[in-house]
Amino acid sequence: MFRESLQRIIRKLKHDPHYTIDPGVPTTALVSVLKERGLAYLRGLLRKPWLGSSQGALFVGRRVQILNAQLLHLGRSVTFEDDVKIDALSRHGVHIGDNVSIGRFSVIECTGVLIHLGEGFWIGDNSNLGDYNFVGAAGGVRIGRHVLIGQGVRFHSENHVFTRTDIPIKAQGVTNEGIVVEDDVWLGSGVIVLDGVTIGRGAVVAAGSVVTKDVPRFAIVGGVPAKVIKYRGEEGDGA
Repeated sequence: MFRESLQRIIRKLKHDPHYTIDPGVPTTALVSVLKERGLAYLRGLLRKPWLGSSQGALFVGRRVQILNAQLLHLGRSVTFEDDVKIDALSRHGVHIGDNVSIGRFSVIECTGVLIHLGEGFWIGDNSNLGDYNFVGAAGGVRIGRHVLIGQGVRFHSENHVFTRTDIPIKAQGVTNEGIVVEDDVWLGSGVIVLDGVTIGRGAVVAAGSVVTKDVPRFAIVGGVPAKVIKYRGEEGDGA
């Protein structure tokens, strides 16, 4: 009875009528998870009054830092795992969709320096950032729906100008084009995405790749810099 009741609650929170707990998970583990989620929910209740907006349940882990919270806008059933840091200071703020999780020790930083206000960050429904992600959103980072992002992924939506040699690079300013990740993309662990890149719908980026230019829809890319290996649907792609 306990397992079935918990499963109904999770299905409601995730808006997923097909969510099923593995029968092999012991009841003691479920009780532990329920306790942790309950505490995270209470921490979320304490944070919600300070946010720009929040449409539903918010689960906040331990030692989470939220700066400029009035610029943070959340959908339903959002989770910030332990030690997440979000600084929403930017022109457009941070917008997080429904059923999104931000992994442990991840950082979302929208403005690097006060002389250049950043653009902001958007992530769509049912997407997630893995543990130890870094999102530098000064130039704007937009992530679509149903996007899988592995551990240690980096987004850098800003480049330093370095054309002149008579003055330090630090004094030459920056350029910003922004990063776009379309729906249903999978970024493997350790991927680095640089400014000006659009990753097309349904693409897969292999672990450890550095993405320096646009990725076509449904392409499988890998390497440093990342290059097209094949396209999804071709024989032997693991689909």
